[in-house]
Amino acid sequence: MKKMAIHPTSLVEDGAVLGADVEIGPFCSVGPRACLGDGVRLVSHVTIAGNTMVGARSVVHSGAVLGGGAQIRGDRTADAKLEIGEDCVIRECVTMNCGSSKDKGITTIGARGYFMAYSHVGHDCHVGDDVTFANGTQLGGHCHIGDGVITGGLSAVQQFARIGRGAMLGGLSGCNRDIIPYGIASGLHAELGNLNLVGLKRRGVSRDSINALRAAFRLIFLETGGSVADRARRARDNWGPVSEVAEIVEFILAPAKRPICLARRRAGAGEDE
Repeated sequence: MKKMAIHPTSLVEDGAVLGADVEIGPFCSVGPRACLGDGVRLVSHVTIAGNTMVGARSVVHSGAVLGGGAQIRGDRTADAKLEIGEDCVIRECVTMNCGSSKDKGITTIGARGYFMAYSHVGHDCHVGDDVTFANGTQLGGHCHIGDGVITGGLSAVQQFARIGRGAMLGGLSGCNRDIIPYGIASGLHAELGNLNLVGLKRRGVSRDSINALRAAFRLIFLETGGSVADRARRARDNWGPVSEVAEIVEFILAPAKRPICLARRRAGAGEDE
């Protein structure tokens, strides 16, 4: 038998599906197409709207609104969805929108994400596992965020941008280009500063692989001659067996809406793509 605790001031509409041991605190609203997995906890004043699934054991804090419609003029996607993975922590006033008719109609959030206050995930975004969004992180629509990405406070990611696995975006930064896996980028118009060496070590990446990554980074982003794609192919020729290098090269060569985020260069150095 399902065990759940629903505060008498909250509204759970007919049709909502609640797993075992769900807790719904005061002044929450759960819509008729919502699905809350086992052990989900809504702290208070939470709105679960639309066709939204919240994964098991996730905790949603006060003021969060999950499953609102895409913020597009005139969008009328009746079957749009929002799917949130297991064990997420969604802090105060976070907003996550469903998908839209401009894409496949679904927004997905991976497992074990930590979304700090006032962060926003726009329509049709796909966010990986184990991400950490600091306060006020903003994702435009259609963004793809890899596993383990960390964003700083008040950072903004333009629609259709990609941030690769294990990358970091600094606080107060604007990301309008794609950030490679394992990169660190920052700035009003974000530029690569280096590789996320601390993150690579925490992942258990070997010293030899890290050295290959650093050499590939220098070749692709700090040398001149040819385009970034050309230099990425050269890096693949040199260090292709290193899986992390291959991942970066594949990311650079993949079809994309945005150009690749480039590294900061010395004054007077050329920049090509």
